[in-house]
Amino acid sequence: MKILIFAVALLFMAMASVAWASDTGRTGSYVKPTKEELKMLLTPLQYKVTQEDGTERPFANEYWDNKREGIYVDLLSGEVLFSSTDKYRSGTGWPSFIRPLEAENIVSVEDRKLFVTRTEIRSRHGDNHLGHVFDDGPEPTGLRYCMNSAALRFIPREKLDEEGYGKYLSLFK
Repeated sequence: MKILIFAVALLFMAMASVAWASDTGRTGSYVKPTKEELKMLLTPLQYKVTQEDGTERPFANEYWDNKREGIYVDLLSGEVLFSSTDKYRSGTGWPSFIRPLEAENIVSVEDRKLFVTRTEIRSRHGDNHLGHVFDDGPEPTGLRYCMNSAALRFIPREKLDEEGYGKYLSLFK
């Protein structure tokens, strides 16, 4: 039964991503599932990270050392967030990027939860916690967008067209 629920959840997320990607106007037609639906759709870690502002363990997450060409989208809404062309090895154990691919899909929020002020990064339409941005990254931006793999879905270069993100193929030529 759990396998069936997980399969349905994956199908729902894939359909949501394709629907978002095919919305060429990026009008924000994504409707966030209810809390109850999210708990059924997401793994406990994905829920904790995206909905409760959690953080996954470093060096023990899906994309920290992913070297494939492609883009990273919001796990639920499919919003385009980052590109592998801007990913770098930060040594932190989380996927890190020098800039967002689509800056309008990123929202910065002041975060004072750990006795220090940080800048939280959320997806604009999905309103999901993604990670934080720090000013200790490499040039040319000097920024380190330190993201949680549990909040992202990676779409490899060879599947961009198939999944409705074909306009990003030019990044990898």
